[in-house]
Amino acid sequence: MSFEFFSASIINLLINLSYTIIALVVGVYGLIWVDKKLLKNIDIEQEMKNGNIAVAIFASTILLFVAIIVAFGFKG
Repeated sequence: MSFEFFSASIINLLINLSYTIIALVVGVYGLIWVDKKLLKNIDIEQEMKNGNIAVAIFASTILLFVAIIVAFGFKG
């Protein structure tokens, strides 16, 4: 295996890892924004602690939605 192939693979891995971390941060901040701005009367964290499955599904849907948008943004 040549050094150029190995270095290109490492660089590609680092770029993808950074995209993943950025997408995770944006997704979490998106969920926090929706919780604070759009759902002022509902506390998502407290509802999850109480065992409300519908809120957990809603939160995961928001995270998936933000992840899809961020993924399309990274593709250019």
